[in-house]
Amino acid sequence: MKRTLLEMVQSILSDMDSEDVNTISDTIEAQQIASVIEDAYYNIVSAREIPEHRQLLKLTSLSDSTRPTHFKYPTNVKQIESIHYNTSASGSSYKSIYYIEPLEFILKMDEHSPNSLKIADKQGNTDLFVLNDLQPTYYTSFDDEHIVMNSYDSTVDSVLAADKTRAYGSVYPTFSITDTFEPDLDDNMLPYLLAEAKSTCFSLFKSGSDPKVEQSARRLKSYVQNDMYNTKKANKRPVYGRT
Repeated sequence: MKRTLLEMVQSILSDMDSEDVNTISDTIEAQQIASVIEDAYYNIVSAREIPEHRQLLKLTSLSDSTRPTHFKYPTNVKQIESIHYNTSASGSSYKSIYYIEPLEFILKMDEHSPNSLKIADKQGNTDLFVLNDLQPTYYTSFDDEHIVMNSYDSTVDSVLAADKTRAYGSVYPTFSITDTFEPDLDDNMLPYLLAEAKSTCFSLFKSGSDPKVEQSARRLKSYVQNDMYNTKKANKRPVYGRT
């Protein structure tokens, strides 16, 4: 069921009773429709957790000896769900690095300040304190751009290394307005993308929506909410009361 961008543009042009094209660049209308599809695509992936956009990631180290525990979030990352770090000096021993809130991070670090290394925050240039004789155990982010871990072992590494990180999360995919581009969505979500784009095109270029197209878009939206995973997931039920 995979469709190229050109095939989707041709489908919408046909339903709108517009001139057919052999390539997206043939007409202004075809280019406008391709742009609408791109907008609809990013609206879908931004508002949902799409399973195929989850992957293993490596953090980006600043490689800065004045900020030895700083990383940057990877390019196009949407959300990080977990981070592990290889704490072994020579082998492989990945330990979970858990997240804490920024203010809690500061309080913990201030408790260790007499025996800690003073560093500067990347954005505010304010003082932070990190340990230099211990592998990291937790992290935070003050600006949603940089990750700061609580410690590093200076006898092993001068800075925390990117190739020792193993993160898992979701990313924003790229979209290319070319004839052969295939949107990175499961087959069951492509009809929803096409229906949303088609509905928008009728509204923008035909001065009104088509009831059948609107009905299809609503039906497909409801369907894809519950059928995004290839592996069947158990229903999540709300938990009431104290745990």
